[in-house]
Amino acid sequence: MTVNLDYPPGATPLDADELANLIPGHITTQGELNEWEQLNILQGEAWARKQRQEILQEAYVRKLHERMFGETWRWAGEFRKSDKNLGVDWLKIGVELKKLLDDVRYQVEHGSYPADEIAVRFHHRLVAIHPFPNGNGRHARLMADLLAERLGHPRFSWGSRSLVDASETRQRYIAALQAADARDYGPLLAFARS
Repeated sequence: MTVNLDYPPGATPLDADELANLIPGHITTQGELNEWEQLNILQGEAWARKQRQEILQEAYVRKLHERMFGETWRWAGEFRKSDKNLGVDWLKIGVELKKLLDDVRYQVEHGSYPADEIAVRFHHRLVAIHPFPNGNGRHARLMADLLAERLGHPRFSWGSRSLVDASETRQRYIAALQAADARDYGPLLAFARS
């Protein structure tokens, strides 16, 4: 069965091998995939909210992705094995993720930034590493929400609308990520709480 995917701006296209690992056989359109993934993500989020383990560990990062996408993709929770339109070289994912997790643990321990900024910077770098074939933005937003909550703050609103479909909200999110790429975290902080 052929799956016709219509990627919104800024999305990471899947290659043929990754797409061949779609689990449900009834999906043929981007809309059907989005709906199926969203149900899977809600299950992953429910799992995450019950956990009390340390979230700033590679094993947790991978397990959360698997829980969010494991009923959709066979590669859920596995680091990508090819380069994409963004992200670090796929061979450096493990090293870059370890650096990020170590940095964030240090920032939390030493109060390097306010809690919201630590979580937003974490989100930005996790998206920039782009460890998985797909779902990186959704995964990084949930990771940032979980970190904010662990730091005693409410979860972020992320524009209060879906960021999966092409929309003005998604455009603002991508613009805020691009500003953070240039070390201006103000727009991403504002967007996260908008």
